[in-house]
Amino acid sequence: MTARMTVSEPQSLESGYAGIVEFFDAFAGDEARWRKRNRGYHRMIEQLYRFAIPKGSSVLELGSGSGDLLAALEPSRGLGVDLSRRMTELARARHPGLEFETGNAESFDAGETFDYVVVSDLTGYANDLSAVFENVRRHSNEHTRVIVQSYSQAWRPILRLAEALRLRPRKPVRNWISPEDACNMLDLAGFEILTSSKRIIFPKRVPVLSTLLNGIVAWVWPLNGLCLTWWITARLEPCELGELSVTVLCPCRNEAGNIGQIFDRLPALGSHTELVFVEGGSKDGTRAEIERQIAAHPELDAKLVAQPGTGKGDAVRAGFAAATGEVLVILDGDLSVDPEDISKFYRALADGRGELINGSRLVYDVPPDAMRFLNLLGNKLFSRLFRAITGHRVKDTLCGTKMLERRDYDLIARERDYFGDFDPFGDFDLLFGASRLGLKIVDLPVRYRSRTYGETNISRFRHGLLLARMTLFAFWKFQVAVFRTRD
Repeated sequence: MTARMTVSEPQSLESGYAGIVEFFDAFAGDEARWRKRNRGYHRMIEQLYRFAIPKGSSVLELGSGSGDLLAALEPSRGLGVDLSRRMTELARARHPGLEFETGNAESFDAGETFDYVVVSDLTGYANDLSAVFENVRRHSNEHTRVIVQSYSQAWRPILRLAEALRLRPRKPVRNWISPEDACNMLDLAGFEILTSSKRIIFPKRVPVLSTLLNGIVAWVWPLNGLCLTWWITARLEPCELGELSVTVLCPCRNEAGNIGQIFDRLPALGSHTELVFVEGGSKDGTRAEIERQIAAHPELDAKLVAQPGTGKGDAVRAGFAAATGEVLVILDGDLSVDPEDISKFYRALADGRGELINGSRLVYDVPPDAMRFLNLLGNKLFSRLFRAITGHRVKDTLCGTKMLERRDYDLIARERDYFGDFDPFGDFDLLFGASRLGLKIVDLPVRYRSRTYGETNISRFRHGLLLARMTLFAFWKFQVAVFRTRD
């Protein structure tokens, strides 16, 4: 689709951009030299965006400059918009597979929406940021993620000194916007803030040192206040999704005594409810009981899937692969969470309140025989670590009941190679995958019930150590690996 401009270039210049256009038209001839000199910083910015934006997404970048950032994202549909005609020509010559247009970020109209809208280092030059974010809204739909990134005011004297020493170009920056200001303007434009963070404390490429400072030191409070850049991820304010079909996935291993209750107690959900059991080598007749209940309830859309591997994570992936619903939800076969509560999860998702609805067993009192003290302590520890690593507030990371749209699960599955098949439980796979994609995760309080049949399949110490290794691995992937220096 060819983008169209609703405002001509002369009108843009009259709006207060003449000096900026003149500077960047002249700067286009020196851009390659300055980019090479500050290659480390530009590479870090590209790596951080690549972490957040999956390959093959449709991406609009406002203030695209030479187009290198947009090209680094490898979009299926990439459109860059810049005020400078010379910079646009440079971007077209350097990246012929992408589309670049000369236009004003306040008024440019592409006539379409995108998976991601990138506003990188643009806020410092905008004449009317409110108009910019209103225009971002024009190019967003209910699934769009907006990523805004700029410089911290704390670095203003350092950057001015670098310009005086000719270590960086002296650009006509007119605004030093704080992340709080940006959040406020996004809110006024009808966006909901999902995450806000600070990254890059050492904007030079020095093997090992850059990774250590940017991946670990910059993560530690209060040192993260010294970071060069701030980042905000936002989405449009939630709207109702309408009635959707739902697949309830029930992983079962030695849960024969609970199967009948699941059939009897599961509520009808959305436009259609599908019930998928994944049975994993039970020794108490669970498979036979599932088959018997399916035959006894022909009015229900229920089926049995034989688990191909071992572990709950494998069961979840096998069940979701066989699911047909537009919404996917996990209901553990131990009935520690009431099946009736699934309707609350569906309502929260369908009303647009969240994109990954996570059950939280730690709001209400937990029966002593339902969760042992060490399990409770470990759960709270992992929740704190999850928040520290990702910035998302999740009180109970280990509750098995989670709901999300099929399209979002497919994105998580498509990007699973980044983490690898590291999660035998399936909880962290969904939580860390959703966090990386910028999905809104919300907790939904549930009552945690004691088992009335069978024994737990969880080993406190063996699985606790495994969860600790997974958490360290996730920290490496979220905070450290993204800054590994490359040639």
